[in-house]
Amino acid sequence: MPFSTPVALQPATIQWLLNHSFDPQQPAMAWRYQDTALITACRQGEEAIVNDLLTLGATQVAINHRNMDGTNALWAAIVADSFVIAEALLAAGININNLNDHGASVLMYAASAGKTGWVSWLLEKGVDTRAETLDGFTALDLAANIDCLRLLKAAHRAETA
Repeated sequence: MPFSTPVALQPATIQWLLNHSFDPQQPAMAWRYQDTALITACRQGEEAIVNDLLTLGATQVAINHRNMDGTNALWAAIVADSFVIAEALLAAGININNLNDHGASVLMYAASAGKTGWVSWLLEKGVDTRAETLDGFTALDLAANIDCLRLLKAAHRAETA
């Protein structure tokens, strides 16, 4: 039987993992809804836990793992409204252009939820604005408020200029 290499995590992170039914020796392993510990910590806005997990490296935490809906940890960070976590994920190499099982991107989610600050942030980070859902909708089509619409129209004009 192979032995797991011990991981160097803070005691609070180990306790958090155990409390959420994750194995501290296998932090990349998916659990409920195919969420990894990283996705769960991001969704809960647990900055210290996320930062500690990321010290293990992108592979050890399966940074680009997609859960049962096809979303990744960046989507979860946006749900939690944590720019700090999103910045850390980007620095660690998360795929900003991941599409879920319906072809929706984090930009589409942010635009459709009226999260203007997130739309602006994602555009600054170079997210793909041309991605389409399986039904052919873009983030511009899904904009829930005038501010998101203006940002996305300006980005579209800049891309086509």
